[in-house]
Amino acid sequence: MAKSAHKNQLAPGISRLSRSKVFSKRAAYKVAKESKPVATEAPAQGEHKSYVKNDLVVALTAKRNVMSQALEVRKAKATHKAQRAPKLRQSITPGTVLIMLAGRFRGQRVVFLKQLASGLLLITGPFKLNGIPLRRVNQAYVIATSTKVDLSSYKVDAKFNDEYFKHEQVAKLTGTEEEFFGKEAQKKAHPAHKIADQKTADKDVVAAVAKVPYLASYLASSFTLSKGQAPHTLQF
Repeated sequence: MAKSAHKNQLAPGISRLSRSKVFSKRAAYKVAKESKPVATEAPAQGEHKSYVKNDLVVALTAKRNVMSQALEVRKAKATHKAQRAPKLRQSITPGTVLIMLAGRFRGQRVVFLKQLASGLLLITGPFKLNGIPLRRVNQAYVIATSTKVDLSSYKVDAKFNDEYFKHEQVAKLTGTEEEFFGKEAQKKAHPAHKIADQKTADKDVVAAVAKVPYLASYLASSFTLSKGQAPHTLQF
């Protein structure tokens, strides 16, 4: 322990100042240290003086350090596993009312239509009732309820697949003022054929919802929890 004056002691043997503070007050780092000359041995008689640096010899003959392996970036192993679509949960069947847990429409209720080849779920609001269009969602982000819409006679069009929902390639903007504030800076209109597809897909779903009392208002309302409600105790 560094020596300290009596006034810098909290108790006998307990310094008020830390070791770094005592070192700073002594300013011992300002005193220049005298370098001692290194004695070099003269080569013995008959021996030749080597002009190769010892550091170079050590570097060339030293064994590989085990710790250097941590600095190497290992290449990822190529996997040959096929990407398979996840299985559909037993609680989700065509016509099941789902509660969205994430995304733009989180907390809203939607109707499940079918599972696509990618494993994503094809859902609809319907748009006329709650403003939710045909979308793809991951089944990990929905809650399946016990409420169902009778879609036994409903057949989903085969054109509603993963390719249908792919975004169109749009040319990148160059960043000019005319692109942001000019005449060309207009909001892109929704494709007319998708609007027609939405109406066609929702026609039979809306008709099936209308047969059940209060089901339309149930789909239009959002899911919320009041004070004191615990999600794990609710019966969906």
